[in-house]
Amino acid sequence: MKERIQCLQRVSKDVIQDCCLENGAIVAANSTKPYYSKDVKNYFYVWPRDALFACIAGEVAGIGGIQEKFFDWLLMRAEGWEETGLFYEKYYPNGLQALKRFQPDQTGSILYALWHYYRDDPAKADRHKDLVLHSAEGLCRFWDQDHFSIITNDLWEERMTFPDMKENFSYSLGACIRGLLSADQLYPDQRYVDVAREMRGVLFRNSEERGYFCRSFGVLNDERIDASALGLIWPFDIVDVKDPLAQETIRLIEKGLVRDFGVHRYEQDEYDGWMYQTLHRNKGAGFWPILNFWMCIVQSKNGNRDKALQYYKKVVNSTYNEFIPEQIFDNDIQQSISPLCWSHSMFILASRELDFI
Repeated sequence: MKERIQCLQRVSKDVIQDCCLENGAIVAANSTKPYYSKDVKNYFYVWPRDALFACIAGEVAGIGGIQEKFFDWLLMRAEGWEETGLFYEKYYPNGLQALKRFQPDQTGSILYALWHYYRDDPAKADRHKDLVLHSAEGLCRFWDQDHFSIITNDLWEERMTFPDMKENFSYSLGACIRGLLSADQLYPDQRYVDVAREMRGVLFRNSEERGYFCRSFGVLNDERIDASALGLIWPFDIVDVKDPLAQETIRLIEKGLVRDFGVHRYEQDEYDGWMYQTLHRNKGAGFWPILNFWMCIVQSKNGNRDKALQYYKKVVNSTYNEFIPEQIFDNDIQQSISPLCWSHSMFILASRELDFI
């Protein structure tokens, strides 16, 4: 096991570096490489959210230079940001928008990444001060007391919230709360704190009514459990892992979304990333390594190291080649995006949590 983990750590560094392009972009998967299958969806796009985890994993793994280059890319290339201060669903490596849907967590995640990188020496953040201030201002401008004033899209890119329904995705709010507080730590501004406090109030009022963090809420609620709710515990630290809301959320995820220590996104998920010509096959989802490592980190912080190890080893023992894919299936037929930069990034972060790095 030790040799296998060390091998995956070396490969993870290579995969992350392969996804870091010369112009500073960090793509979700480098489909130009010969190891990338032609039978799965092309992920040669920049998702700021995925890149956040690559930046943090790069710090842990000793991959220098990628963070500031990526922040430069966001500042100088990301289409639409100058007008709104917001980051959208995904971008081509040259910075043009590949799909213009507002995902609030993208902007919140970038603010968190900026703080995380500059936290030990905030004065160095001045190189990217405009990126911090304009992004934080964008979140504040489009927040309307208890919801966003424009349509939002969730992190899985499958659902929408609408301003007339005053809806919010729990994960998205968590990322935005942490992002605004991160901006305030770099460049103090009471408005950032006030908006973050409003967001937190809305999130907790609605969550405390049912005792856990559901997928989304508003005039109509989607009370189903979604594994992305783990993000409210880590990395965004919106709720302490020992808080009853966190404990019940973990319990419900394990009850409804975990099979043999494999963590699925949500019940009845069909997306598999497997293609036939130009069509998505959607023959049923597997479990997601990123979520396994996410749960591993949360369980470790919850004081359950043995359980954390089981989630960690589930991926290590189920990955039969040197790469960690987006999903792992219970058959040898379906194919998944592989390697996925986010999967390898989360492996690095979970390895650090367990003191394997």
